[in-house]
Parts: sequence; C-alpha cells; structure tokens
Amino acid sequence: MSIARPDPGPDPGAAARSMGRIPSGLFPAGPPSRPTYREPHPVTGGGVAAGGGAAATWLLLFGLLGTDVTSYAWWTVVAGLLAWTTALVLVRYGDRGVATGVAIVTAGGWSIAAAVVAVRWATSGDWPLW
Repeated sequence: MSIARPDPGPDPGAAARSMGRIPSGLFPAGPPSRPTYREPHPVTGGGVAAGGGAAATWLLLFGLLGTDVTSYAWWTVVAGLLAWTTALVLVRYGDRGVATGVAIVTAGGWSIAAAVVAVRWATSGDWPLW
C-alpha cells in the first residue's frame, strides 16, 4: 500500500534555475576588468626629487632675505605658504610627485625655522616673532 503525499504545487525556483543565475552584485562575478583610465602624471621618484629640490631652493632664497631670526622665520612662513599653494595646484592640475616633494621639503623647512625660533627663545627668554 502506498501513502499518497499531497501535491506541493509548482516549484517556485524552477523558472529562476532555467534562466540561469543572476548575480546580486555583492560579489564580483568574474575576474576584475583592466582599468581603462591611466594617470597622465604618475608619482615617480624623479618627480618627488625635482619638487623637493625646487622647494629647497625656494625656501633658501626666501630665508636669505631675512636679516635676523624674526625676519627669517616670517620669510620662511610666507615662502612655505606660497609653496604649499603651488603644491595644491599641482595636485589638482599637474604632477602629484612634484607636489609631494614640495610639501615634504616645505614641512622640513618650517620645522627648521621653528627650531631656530625655539632655540632663540630658549637662550634669550624673549619670544622672537613679535
């Protein structure tokens, strides 16, 4: 004697299995495609060195305008602000490697100026910037 089972009805997943599986997009369906955009000015060591050399020369020339610690520090601040403005423009429209070199050397130049001011302040007891 066989036991009759109730008819479960149509299979809801049969249509989806016959059409193939549609990926959800959460996980990639295959290997990534190659990028189609190539950066026109990739960051290179030569670009970073060129930006660093240009910024060092720039800060040196402005630093030589100072006749004492106060004027040296303020000329270095002004030169650094101009250099960083140039670096921001280069990041947006030009070579990011050169901008990186400019920014790194400018930060170093500001550190040197801050150390000179700190040493003068420590030895004289008078704040040298005003």
